[in-house]
Amino acid sequence: MYKLLKVEGRAKRGEFHTAHGVIQTPVFMNVATVAAIKGALSTIDLKEVKCQVALSNTYHLHLRPGDKVIKELGGLHEFMVWDRPILTDSGGFQVFSLTSLRTIKEEGVYFSSHIDGRKIFMGPEESMQIQSNLASTIAMAFDECPPYPCDKDYMIASVSRTTRWLKRCKEELSRLNQLDTTINKKQMLFAINQGGIYKDIRIEHAKEISELELDGYAIGGLAVGESHEEMYYILDEVVPYLPQDKPTYLMGVGTPENILESVERGVDFFDCVLPARNGRHGHVYTNRGKLNLFNAKYELDLRPIDESCSCSTCKNYSRAYIRHLLKAKEMLGMRLCVIHNLYFFNTMMEEIREALDNNNFAQYKKSKLEGFNEKEEE
Repeated sequence: MYKLLKVEGRAKRGEFHTAHGVIQTPVFMNVATVAAIKGALSTIDLKEVKCQVALSNTYHLHLRPGDKVIKELGGLHEFMVWDRPILTDSGGFQVFSLTSLRTIKEEGVYFSSHIDGRKIFMGPEESMQIQSNLASTIAMAFDECPPYPCDKDYMIASVSRTTRWLKRCKEELSRLNQLDTTINKKQMLFAINQGGIYKDIRIEHAKEISELELDGYAIGGLAVGESHEEMYYILDEVVPYLPQDKPTYLMGVGTPENILESVERGVDFFDCVLPARNGRHGHVYTNRGKLNLFNAKYELDLRPIDESCSCSTCKNYSRAYIRHLLKAKEMLGMRLCVIHNLYFFNTMMEEIREALDNNNFAQYKKSKLEGFNEKEEE
């Protein structure tokens, strides 16, 4: 159940009540693709970086170790030792990214495993069954993520198929939630709005899926090559047609700037691999923009990554030391950067929620963006 606490313009401040606890929104979900954050972070670390929701991947966990194995071990929460909410994406994005390895049909998608080449089929029912075995808090509907750019006729046909698949997902998850053998009988379902950068297709699809009264609504197929301006334009046009009294989730986005702009447009769920991926490459976020710790200028820099940050990395280690670890290819260097980046993102979401609580999000956004553009003193 989603409880809308406050609005400022289109920006939403809410609480989402789930079987595994209450999610304060807006929220950034930390990406634990194969039931772990890349960069050697444990679920204990996740709590320390203030993660509310972990996001795991249906496709990857189905291939390895296998969703039936995870079910036998008590579900994903037991498996990865995590007692807070987990969202599993449907596997659709990964399946459709295997362009040369898959065939789309009405019943679903036939594809070859990227690990060992074995033939696999996944359709709406299979995706729901896998996610039910994983026993995640929130399951994502199985959809087609069309390429960018995409011909309009193909997009219309694709979105229509995604709607038909969504109805099959809803029916199958409802059936699974009633089985005695199901671990999480309160598993929720989020729909995914598609349509590329065609606002008319997006709006029509948003209207159609809103009628199904699902637990939440995601906007997919963005951050796949279009400009930021195109993405913001689509959000401006489409978000008003999604239920305000349900979570709105922008999939795979993004940078701190993207998040601030999207919160302003009514989005309250986010996920992105960027903070962990960038951290593993020595790129770290600060309130004065992004730093590349491989740069020689940090060789003797005894300051923390961000002097205003309270993460365990910044409280204990210098830029010089972390740079040395990264140059020496020591895993600790990556780990310290990922800890900092996730803490930075989750803290920013905390600040956004506080700003919305105090009716000053617009001012917060302005000062935060100005800070990102400042150059720190050397």
